[in-house]
Amino acid sequence: MEQTPPLATVDGAEALNRPSAGNVSASIRDRADPRLVLADRVEQLYSQMWLGILMTFAVGAIATFELWEERLKELVLFWWSIVLFITAASAGLVYAYRRAADRASEPEQWLRWLGIAALANGANWGFAGAVFFPSHVDEQQVFLAFLLAGMMSAGIPVYAASWPAFAVYGLGIVAPFTYVLATFGNRLFTELALLVPMFYAINVAIAYRLSDVFHSGYRLRRAYGKLTDDYSVLNQRLERQLVELEEARRQVEASGRKLALFAERAPIAVLELNERGMVTQVNAAAELLFGYASAELVGGPAKRLVRPEYHEEFDQKWDALIASRVPVAAIKVRNPRRDGQDLVCEWAVTPLVNPDGSIVSIIAQGQDVTQQLEAERMKKEFTSTLSHELRTPLTSIIGSLQLINSGVMGEVDKDVAELTMVAARNGQRLLDLINDILDIEKIESGKLTLVPEIIRIDDLVRESMVLNKAFGERFKVRYVAAGELPGREVNADRKRLLQVMTNLLSNAAKFSPEDHAVEVSAEDREGVVRIAVHDRGPGIPENFRTRIFGRFTQADSTTARQKGGTGLGLAICKRLVEMMQGRIGFDDRPGGGTSFWFELPRH
Repeated sequence: MEQTPPLATVDGAEALNRPSAGNVSASIRDRADPRLVLADRVEQLYSQMWLGILMTFAVGAIATFELWEERLKELVLFWWSIVLFITAASAGLVYAYRRAADRASEPEQWLRWLGIAALANGANWGFAGAVFFPSHVDEQQVFLAFLLAGMMSAGIPVYAASWPAFAVYGLGIVAPFTYVLATFGNRLFTELALLVPMFYAINVAIAYRLSDVFHSGYRLRRAYGKLTDDYSVLNQRLERQLVELEEARRQVEASGRKLALFAERAPIAVLELNERGMVTQVNAAAELLFGYASAELVGGPAKRLVRPEYHEEFDQKWDALIASRVPVAAIKVRNPRRDGQDLVCEWAVTPLVNPDGSIVSIIAQGQDVTQQLEAERMKKEFTSTLSHELRTPLTSIIGSLQLINSGVMGEVDKDVAELTMVAARNGQRLLDLINDILDIEKIESGKLTLVPEIIRIDDLVRESMVLNKAFGERFKVRYVAAGELPGREVNADRKRLLQVMTNLLSNAAKFSPEDHAVEVSAEDREGVVRIAVHDRGPGIPENFRTRIFGRFTQADSTTARQKGGTGLGLAICKRLVEMMQGRIGFDDRPGGGTSFWFELPRH
C-alpha cells in the first residue's frame, strides 16, 4: 500500500526547487551598472546637502543664543565666519554639481569633493566644541555636549548614502571634542572621552548599514530600470515579429488559395497523393481527362489509373520515389479511361518534403500526349516518305533533265530545251526544299551529328566563294573578300559550316543589285572569330526582324517572292551555328544593305 509523503516534506522539496526572493533580487541587482549606481548615490548626497546647510544655520543660531557672552563675542563671530565660509563653499559645490555635464560620468570625483565638504563641516562643529566647552559652566557644557551629539547623529540621514562621507564628517566633530574631554583634567570628562569614540563607532556602523540599504536600493532601481528597458525593447521586437508573422500568415494563406485555385483551374490533371499512393484530392481537369468523378477517385489507389499489367512496375517506381524523395518528370504512362479507352499521359511527380525529411503529400501532374505522339509518328512517316519516296526519284529526274540540257542526248528543239531547263530548275528547288526539311527535322530531333575538326577561316571563306561562284554569276553578282582574311582556326564541322556559308552567300546574291559585289569579311575578336557577308540589297523590313530566323519565314515583298527560297535557310544556319557553340545575327549596313554575320569560338 502506498504511503503519502508528509506535507512538510513535499513543501520542503518544492521550496528547494523554487528560487527564493533573495536569490531573485540578487540576480536582478547583478544586472545594474556599478557606475550608474554610484552616480545615483552621489545624486542623493548632493540633494541632502541643502538640508545640512539649513540645519547648520538653525543649530548655529541656537548655539550662539545659548553661548553668547561679552567676553567670547569675538570668538563667536570668528566661528560664525568659518560657518559662513564652509556653508558658502558647500552651496557653491552643490550649484557646480547641478550645472556639471559630467556628474553621471565622473561620480567618483564629485564624491571626493563632497567628502572634503563633509569633513570641513564636521571639523567646524568639532572646533566649536573644542573652543567653547572649556569656557563655560556645567549646564552650558552639558548643552554643548548634547548639541554635538545631536549634530553627529543628524549627519546620518544627510550622509546615509555614503558611510565614508559620514565617517569623515563625524570624525571632524569627535576628534577635537574627544581631545578636549581627555585633557580637561576631570575624571568624569576623561571617562566620557572614552565613551565618545564608542558612540562614534556605533553611529558609523548605523550609517554603514543604511549606506548598504541605499546601495542595494539603487542597484535594484537601476536593475529594474534596465529590465524595463530590455522588456520594452523585447516587447517592441515581439510586436514586430507578431506583425511579420501575421503578414507571413496572410501571405501563406494567399499562396495556399492561389495554389488551390491553380490546381483547380489548371488545364492539366493534378492529383494529390499520400505516402501509400492513395488519392486524396483531384482537380476538375483530371475528372474530365479520365472520366471519373472526384468522389470515385479520392480514397482509392492511384494504380486505378494504370493498366493492370504495369502495376508491378508502378509499385517499384513508387517505392523508389518514396525512398529518394526526388521529383521525377517526363514519365509516359498508358492510363485507362473509365470508358475503356487508353490515353498516353506524361506525368511529373513531386514529393512535398518537410525540413525533417517527412513527406507531407505527393503532387502528380499529368498531360494527355496521345495526339502529340501520334503527330510525331506521322511526322516520322512523312520524313521517311520525303527521303525515300520523293528525294530518290527526284534526284534521278533532275539528273536526267541535266543530261538532256547538256546535249549529251543530242540536240533538242529550242522550245523543248526551255521546258527541260524550267523543269530542272523547279526540280532543284523542290530537292532543296526536301533537303532543308530533312535537315531541320534532324536538328530539332537531336539526330544530327556534327564532325568537328580544326578549320582555317581564310581557307573556308575562299572555298565557299569558289563553290558559290556559279550561283552568283547566275544573278550577275560576284563575291569578293573585304580586306585581309585572318588565318585563325576554329573547331567546327566543315560540311555544315560550308552549308551556313552557302545559305548566306546565296541569300546575298539573290537580293543584291546586278553588277554589284557581295563582300565577305573575317575578323578576329576577343576569343571569337566573326565571319560576315555584306550585301547592298533592300535591307530587312522592321516588322520582319524578330522572325527572320524562324522556319518558313520570308520577307513579304515582291523582290523576295521573285527570288524564291524555302524560308528554312536562315533557321538552319542559326541552329547549326548554335550547335557549334557560336551565335548568328545581322546588322544594317551603312549606305544600304545588310550584313549577316556569325561568330565561333577561336581555337
